[in-house]
Amino acid sequence: MKKIGLIIMAVLFAAVFTVCSRSGKTSGSGSKEADALLAEYMGSYMDDGVIKVAVVRNLAAGDHTQQFLEGCVSEGNSMGFVVDTFVTDGDNTKAQETLAQVIQKDYDGIILSHGEAGYTYDSLKPAVDKGMKVVTFDSVPYLNGDPNGQILTGVTSTAQEDAKLAELSLSSIVENFDADKQPIKVIRAWMGPGVPPLDRRQAVYDRFVKEGKIKEIALVGPVDSANARGGTQDSLQAMLPRFSEGTVDAIWGSYDELAKGCLQALDDAGRKDIKIMSIDISNDDINLMLSHPDVWVSTAAVDPKLIGIADMRLLAAKFAGESTPDTYNLDAQGVKTSQLNSSINMVNIATVVPGWGQEKGVFDNYEWMKAIKAAIAKK
Repeated sequence: MKKIGLIIMAVLFAAVFTVCSRSGKTSGSGSKEADALLAEYMGSYMDDGVIKVAVVRNLAAGDHTQQFLEGCVSEGNSMGFVVDTFVTDGDNTKAQETLAQVIQKDYDGIILSHGEAGYTYDSLKPAVDKGMKVVTFDSVPYLNGDPNGQILTGVTSTAQEDAKLAELSLSSIVENFDADKQPIKVIRAWMGPGVPPLDRRQAVYDRFVKEGKIKEIALVGPVDSANARGGTQDSLQAMLPRFSEGTVDAIWGSYDELAKGCLQALDDAGRKDIKIMSIDISNDDINLMLSHPDVWVSTAAVDPKLIGIADMRLLAAKFAGESTPDTYNLDAQGVKTSQLNSSINMVNIATVVPGWGQEKGVFDNYEWMKAIKAAIAKK
């Protein structure tokens, strides 16, 4: 009976660990030509006949996450990689446990999205020590979480152009009001410190305050980052009765889940006198912006699918022994609700937002990568 119990526990553990979307094949790319090219350019990483990548996303499983993962998976598959994805819902304990489990497995590389500064270095160092290749997104591996300290050698940390995202969204606040309205009375929707992208955006926000363009009258945010939307909704709902109409001009949503929580709180209270300017975009965001155009007037964002594509290309370059940068920022664009319509979604948004999702030139000029993709395409 004890032996049976241990077997059942092992099966349950394996089931929990492998709750992910698995893509590709269990051995080889399915193309002899591609496998030969992979073996030629990626050497020891093909010793077991396949290159395996784990993508760990420490955010909720919304459509922004889905787009990012789609970018990772589609780009990895185009080069014959097996790509497994793990979504840890903003639960930092779960993220650390998942990383530890992934490192014990036979993966060749890891892409980590949204690991917090306090644990990212320690969680990824065993992977680097083991010889795995690592790329991160919005997860900077600082020793002891110190942004002025040492960064884990060999890791490429990617990010959205956070300063530009903040500049675009905060400038939208300023532009939506007459100059004599300054300083514009703002509620800041934020969480941290210790969340690298939000910390970077905060620096620009502080400058706008210092310049007298905006004035913070309240701060809202979740108690638990795993419930960013609901927690922010509760926070603003509790605070709104203190502010009569005309006493708040705008809400700065430093992250779209926070903005969505604020929108729900305003909607429940029947308040249409406060504008929302945010950062990030998804299909859900587009629908909400269109259904509340007088409230949620703009956002600033980077194509999440392109982020996944770029991260996977960087990881492939590391497998191939190419020189890769320590950091890489993806360009941001501003999106006004007035640009959108009911036919626009994350697939075709480039038709109304110039410069959106331009993949060419983003780590795609390697001849070996083109050859591998061509071989995979014709199998």
